[in-house]
Amino acid sequence: MDLNERVIFRAGTLADVRKGELLRDYAIIVENERVTAVEPYSPAKHEESDAKLVDLSDHLVAPGLIDLHTHMIGNLQEGSYMPFLTKSAAWSVLEGVKNAATTLRAGFTTVRELGTFRAWVDCDLRNAINSGIVIGPRIFAAGGYVTCSSGGGEITDLAVDIELPREFRIGVADSVDEVRKAVRTLLHGGSDLIKVIATGAGYAAGTVPGAPEYTEAEIRAAVEEAAAYGKYVAAHAHGTEGALRAVRAGVRTLDHGSLIEGPEIFDAMLERGTYYVPTTYLIHWVDDQRASAAFPEEVKRKISEARGPSMRALQTAIEAGVKLAYGTDAIIFPHGENARQFQDFIDAGMSPMETLRTATINAADAIGTPDVGVIETGRFADLVAIKGLQDLGDMSAFNDIDLVFKSGSLVQ
Repeated sequence: MDLNERVIFRAGTLADVRKGELLRDYAIIVENERVTAVEPYSPAKHEESDAKLVDLSDHLVAPGLIDLHTHMIGNLQEGSYMPFLTKSAAWSVLEGVKNAATTLRAGFTTVRELGTFRAWVDCDLRNAINSGIVIGPRIFAAGGYVTCSSGGGEITDLAVDIELPREFRIGVADSVDEVRKAVRTLLHGGSDLIKVIATGAGYAAGTVPGAPEYTEAEIRAAVEEAAAYGKYVAAHAHGTEGALRAVRAGVRTLDHGSLIEGPEIFDAMLERGTYYVPTTYLIHWVDDQRASAAFPEEVKRKISEARGPSMRALQTAIEAGVKLAYGTDAIIFPHGENARQFQDFIDAGMSPMETLRTATINAADAIGTPDVGVIETGRFADLVAIKGLQDLGDMSAFNDIDLVFKSGSLVQ
């Protein structure tokens, strides 16, 4: 759309995620990329105006979806981090261009890009999208990983005598002071937030997902340093102890939590107001043998061991009333399948509307942005529309969204 063009979207059913209601026959008025009004549709008022009318009267319209845990750069088709070293930065970004377009067309108009091994190439992708050079979702980029040496944020499946290039080790830090330096370096380079690797990782060879890799003091140093810049920290954490250290240190989101258990961690998240971002779909995707045969046995084992505990953790969090936001770890499974995790939330006891809220208003709050996540005055006109859908009874409909609008413009 022309930025100065006034457009009226007629929604047959509008998902009001703030109120948790479905509204029938509503008008969404958009000008200069943003929503200027949301009101009951009136033929006399809206059809006779000089605005362009987009008739979605046979669609359910919801806010553009948000995925808080994606990795746009590169791919993990072989289940190993090592191939990231076999491609140039340019090639990695070009893969990111494809992944970003696929993600946007799937209805995810905003994402957090939670880090790359080669620092800041995700920031380059973000900047290219913002400049209109390529299409993609709004990106909040971590720029890299703050990780201990040989930890979950390093490429560890190499011979010990192979030295990684500097751009692959920007965030490596092994003390409080080194953590502070790493955070400053990442933020100075253009990162929107900080990603701390608080435990081992499923894909990092030799690391143990349940084992903590930073002390609480080291994570707190990251939180404090980021806060000085008006930024926050997202923590990768699988095991309970590492998750507890991260939550007590003040991270904004706890991502994965695949092995967390016991009341202490859930009580801590409730007390601190920490958002929990579980990533369950990728576990099913790998464990159901849809992963490449090239996946290392260690990776398959670690992922399989997390299947039951991850769903129990999600169910416990829902029952406890922990704040939940949506993130998938897209890169392990194909980009564009992000919405398939909705079913895990429903299977764990969440209602369809509450599930949709995790990927809209909750996720926007976790990011800390007032620009997306709800269809209301002042927000960007990011919309998804599903033809023939009148309610949220079948959330699988979000796996095949008919129309996506970013800033009021149709995504082609």
